[in-house]
Amino acid sequence: MRSFSKSVFVRFSASFILVGLIPLFALSYFSVQIFSSYVERYTTSNQQQMIMYMSYNLNSAFQQYNDISKLMYNVRYEGLSEHINQNQTFNVNELEQINSIPIDSFLKTLVFSDKYITGAYFVRASDGQIYSQERENRGLTNELLPIRKWKEKMRSQPSKAMIFPTHHDDYFIGSKREVFTLARNLIDTSGRLGREHKVVGTLFLDIDTTMFKQFLNELSLGAQDELILVNDQDQMYFSNQSKRTMDEFLSKSKDKEMLVLREDIPFVNSQLVAIIHRAGLFEQLFSARATVYLAILICSIVSIVMATWFSRRLAAPIRKLIQQMAVVESGNLDTRLPVNSNDEIGRLTLGFNRMVERLRVHIDEAYVAQIKQKQTELNALKSQIRPHYLYNTLEVIRMNAVDKEAEEVADMIHALSNQLKYVIDYGEDRVDLSRELEHLHDYFYIISVRYENRYVLECDIAADVQVEWPILKLSLQPIVENAIQHGLRQKKKGTVKISVERREKDLEITIYDNGVGMDNDTLKHLHSNLNSSAPPTKSVGLRNVHERIRSMYGKDYGLSVRSQEHVGTSVRLCFPVPE
Repeated sequence: MRSFSKSVFVRFSASFILVGLIPLFALSYFSVQIFSSYVERYTTSNQQQMIMYMSYNLNSAFQQYNDISKLMYNVRYEGLSEHINQNQTFNVNELEQINSIPIDSFLKTLVFSDKYITGAYFVRASDGQIYSQERENRGLTNELLPIRKWKEKMRSQPSKAMIFPTHHDDYFIGSKREVFTLARNLIDTSGRLGREHKVVGTLFLDIDTTMFKQFLNELSLGAQDELILVNDQDQMYFSNQSKRTMDEFLSKSKDKEMLVLREDIPFVNSQLVAIIHRAGLFEQLFSARATVYLAILICSIVSIVMATWFSRRLAAPIRKLIQQMAVVESGNLDTRLPVNSNDEIGRLTLGFNRMVERLRVHIDEAYVAQIKQKQTELNALKSQIRPHYLYNTLEVIRMNAVDKEAEEVADMIHALSNQLKYVIDYGEDRVDLSRELEHLHDYFYIISVRYENRYVLECDIAADVQVEWPILKLSLQPIVENAIQHGLRQKKKGTVKISVERREKDLEITIYDNGVGMDNDTLKHLHSNLNSSAPPTKSVGLRNVHERIRSMYGKDYGLSVRSQEHVGTSVRLCFPVPE
């Protein structure tokens, strides 16, 4: 230890570390503080500008829907030379019209005037009758409409439009959309206006809250950040966190870890409030700080490592070379040493690397040559085993049957030979439609002989179908086999019909049978088995064909099954038509 402390290299390394790191620490600290303050001010100002811009757009959107509701007072149309009767009470109560058109037509015009308006309904004041229109023509359940509560809130200011907070429009049958509602009274302006306004009816417009979401994308909020539209009475019109209550919002807005930004929306006397996590907003700033501190740490470690390396520079290369020689001796020839200098140590390291590389190449060449020799011998052995002997054997049996005048047996052997040749040919996955049908006829001939011609195969090919179009090989025979085994065997006679048609860019092949069919439970189980990812236990043939088609042509293709008990079953296969 005493000799180590007196080493010139140790003293030089300590001086280098102290002189280099102290200024680096000070400069880095002050730079990070100044940069952090600037980034925080700039980011906060930018977010405030974005909130202000969004509040302006929201106010314009509310004003637009307010203008749409004022169309009830529009009494002049293009092409008309005189004013329409302005007596709204007479028009609504007697003629059931607004602006000389039926109320339902007027509501439908409003619904389709803007893509975010999902529904419109008008409540006549004289008898409470409700007229409604919905974008998807859903029926309205009048009892679920909170008309009485809404009209009560409008009583204090009957001549102004009112916005009601976000709610579900479940009063339209089958709808669960989140909407907010804009309401405006239709006041009769035909006579002298007094203190008490004569309300003829009330128009309500349901507006989808996705209207808000188009503005949310401009802010790039995080998953936990909140954007809330709240009025001066602490009522929440909208929140991107739909499950958040008003109390939770007020509690969270007081959290010091949150950045709260507000902008007024004059039209609805409300504020747009953004609650943003400081950690998420200044994530890049924190990352920059961490990067600087990490750089300082790395510099410190590098300085220490450099000092240590400098003191042991001469002994380290030789020690590494000895270690790598032991690795090569153990049989690992993938090791390499870096050449860091042009001196004697460097040339020795380069010679060691060349020696290991040439040794590895020599061993690899000898090993690969031996593998290739074994592979050649294996291929030569495989080439001796061919399926042609099977075809030749079947042909000898067939000729023997012909010689014995057993024509039916000869034909069956010929059909079987054709099937074996078709099945054993592994060189192709797709074949012409004509070849697949020929194979099917050979199969059905054997079935007909087996079951004493009780079953008939019919084939109907549309005129616009070309038999040269390719389909999946061995896709029809398993379907026909299922039709016979599960559909026709329980009946004395039956027919299997194949229909080939073109549907635009698809080739549809439908296989019908007039067998026993399937009940609904069996059919549902079959559909579930076709679409399941588990290994099949039943309907293996159908599942195999279905998955092969989808694997080759995509998920838009495959097969579908329809069946009716005691009537029959149909299986439709879909293939793409070649361009």
